[in-house]
Amino acid sequence: MATDPTLRLSDAVAAGLARRGLHYGWAVAGVTFLTMLVTAGAVGAPGVLILPLQKEFGWDTATIGSALAVRLVLFGLMGPFAAALMNRYGPRRIVLLALLLIAGGLLASLGMTQVWQLVLLWGVVVGIGTGLTALVLGATVATRWFSHRRGLVVGLLTASSATGQLVVLPLLAALTEALGWRAALLVICGLLLAAGLGVLALMRDRPEDLGLAPYGETPPAMDKIPPVAGKIPPVADKIPPGPSAGGAVAALRDAAATRVFWVLFATFFICGASTNGLIQTHFIPLCADYGIGPVQGASVLAAMGVFDFVGTVASGWLSDRYDNRWLLFWYYGLRGLSLMFLPFSDFSFVGLSLFAVFYGLDWIATVPPTVRLTAARFGRERANLVFGWVFAGHQLGAATIAYGAGLSRTELASYLPAFFAAGALCLVAAGLILTLGRPARDAAPVANPAHA
Repeated sequence: MATDPTLRLSDAVAAGLARRGLHYGWAVAGVTFLTMLVTAGAVGAPGVLILPLQKEFGWDTATIGSALAVRLVLFGLMGPFAAALMNRYGPRRIVLLALLLIAGGLLASLGMTQVWQLVLLWGVVVGIGTGLTALVLGATVATRWFSHRRGLVVGLLTASSATGQLVVLPLLAALTEALGWRAALLVICGLLLAAGLGVLALMRDRPEDLGLAPYGETPPAMDKIPPVAGKIPPVADKIPPGPSAGGAVAALRDAAATRVFWVLFATFFICGASTNGLIQTHFIPLCADYGIGPVQGASVLAAMGVFDFVGTVASGWLSDRYDNRWLLFWYYGLRGLSLMFLPFSDFSFVGLSLFAVFYGLDWIATVPPTVRLTAARFGRERANLVFGWVFAGHQLGAATIAYGAGLSRTELASYLPAFFAAGALCLVAAGLILTLGRPARDAAPVANPAHA
């Protein structure tokens, strides 16, 4: 039994679930789902607020896009270091720190009047805070707590991240239109507080903290492990203790010696460029160019969120059963075609509805197969570190096109060149992923990655 009062509830819940034959990993996955959904709403909020900031402060799209690009870069670059910090201090502490940073940055931004304050608060502070969770948190929870149903769990947690960005947007757009952008930020801060209370009550770092094996595993000696919080038994492929930054850099050094890593990095760069950097950031201003208001544009994004949830969960289920390379081939290829279709939709109700369905099903369906390929190649305990670097590529791609699309709108008075470029890149990613060989299923990391 934990001595920390904040952990006693999780002990009681674990005991109650065990009596009903349920694994506590599902409770951890549930609170992680809520956390990723709320933090994703904070990530997606600037897409709604570009137009109000332009109106109030006179900042052009390229200027605001540069601040958002900083946020996206840090959001991605924090991934591997967040994974290392979670390995060293546990996800629970790091998630609570992240929620505090995000809420602090948003609250401080209520009084901003200068561009440098936008860059510091929305770019740096919120970028670091959201980067401490992001998709790396989902990958960490899924690989630590689940051996069976891992792909499905990754799909659910990934869907929470993408869907949180999209479903919350209509609410934020309506609040911004009725009460101003500051009211919308206060609502996000309230949601962050609720998520923090859930993490404080239910999040545990590892199944071993409760004397459990990951879901789907029953090691012979596991029933002899005392359920004492903080006493974690050794894991075969656990990274040796050391400085957190050093662990992240060591993982990059080993992974960078493999072609698998660079293929995953490049394809995820394109994934970020065609999702977070383009649609999440610029879709609502793009709709405004065609006479569609912010609430209506956000509603289209919300529809994408609904279909994204279905598509990403289905992708997790498929990734447990089929060749992940071919799944990614179809995901990237179909996404590229949908982006190339959008400029020809005339932004009519029917055209946007078709795009919302087609693109929404594929919004972040790429994540479960990519996580599984990473875990199969680099091992369970290193998977979150290596995936953190792969995710850094995702956000570098997002930042590149977030700024590039804003520059295109400012200099060429059109977003369309950015959409055509993103669509073409997706077709490149579809071909590139097939250059990987078939991975061994959930393989341990090879002894000498330089020969992989």
